[in-house]
Amino acid sequence: MAINFTELRELLGVISQSNITEFSLKSGDFEVSVRKDVMSGGVSVAPQAIAPPSSPVASTPVNSPEVPAPSPADQKWTAIVSPMVGTFYRAPAPDEPPFVEVGDAVSKGQGVCIIEAMKLMNEIEAEVAGQVMEIVVENGEPVEYGQTLMWIKP
Repeated sequence: MAINFTELRELLGVISQSNITEFSLKSGDFEVSVRKDVMSGGVSVAPQAIAPPSSPVASTPVNSPEVPAPSPADQKWTAIVSPMVGTFYRAPAPDEPPFVEVGDAVSKGQGVCIIEAMKLMNEIEAEVAGQVMEIVVENGEPVEYGQTLMWIKP
């Protein structure tokens, strides 16, 4: 099943006008998750497809169903994606500070978060040097393979 842009825009419009706070649709190779930010009223969309390891699929934030904001990909930012299914952690331990914050400079190979999978803690490293522009996932939230964790401006 595929969904075109017009259908997606209509779906986002209906969701933004309803009390629905989270919606997921999955069919074959197509998957889309929509989460409404109750505080700001904005809607974020995380389209995902089952893809080979060489081509991770990125999340695309949308502020309004009518006028999408420029995506980080359009701004030439680099996504740090999850290499596995697991739980996202921003810090090495609950009582320690996060690896990085928005605005921090990172170097290539620097640890930026941890993904816990099957009781193993896997440190995720930055693949490029740059500045952390956005952290997409909340601490302790489950993540999927290929899901964008954060955006780096090289």
